[in-house]
Amino acid sequence: MFQDKEIVCKDCGSTFIFTAGEQEFYAEKGFENEPQRCRSCRNARKTSRNTGEQRTREMFTVVCADCGVETQVPFQPNSDRPVYCRECYQNHRPARA
Repeated sequence: MFQDKEIVCKDCGSTFIFTAGEQEFYAEKGFENEPQRCRSCRNARKTSRNTGEQRTREMFTVVCADCGVETQVPFQPNSDRPVYCRECYQNHRPARA
């Protein structure tokens, strides 16, 4: 029923084999997606998660739409919505019930 399948790792670009046995295991566990990374990239990813390494998030410098102070936000702002500094953002958040 299952046959070995070649897959290209999305991290390093090398080709790896998704064996029939691995496919059967995935099916038994109810996994719907095939692996996207080779074993060494999967292990490196697990290690970095377990050691607490964090990817550096790209920050964007903006000017607060309320007070005019320069601040940084973790998303690429677009021109159709205002961006606020942390303090002004708290003032704009709806009150929680």
